[in-house]
Amino acid sequence: MHFTKDHEWVSLDGDIATVGVSKHAADALGDVVFVEVPEVGKTVAKGDSFAVVESVKAASDVYAPVSGEVVEANDALSTAPETVNASAEADGWFARIKVSDASELDGLMDRAAYDAFLATL
Repeated sequence: MHFTKDHEWVSLDGDIATVGVSKHAADALGDVVFVEVPEVGKTVAKGDSFAVVESVKAASDVYAPVSGEVVEANDALSTAPETVNASAEADGWFARIKVSDASELDGLMDRAAYDAFLATL
């Protein structure tokens, strides 16, 4: 699992990246009440906003940590947005993206580096 400074995580299986927000982000948001996932077939570029998460505190964009095509969206979040709070780094994933350039993962943090980054906030 890799992380961005914007608190997204990405897990790669072959050329398919599963993407969500980190537990830290979910905890900071508070109770998630709405999630808008991207449409299947949408092409995203690294750094683009591709989803939205709303909590009782605020609405936040979710940014693509890699470029590619959305091949699956976690539509279950539309009826159970609280899954993001309960299982941010597992069942609370937002989308699966067919990665167009795996080298984009090189600049992301592993768990230890992300934890060290969080300690600086």
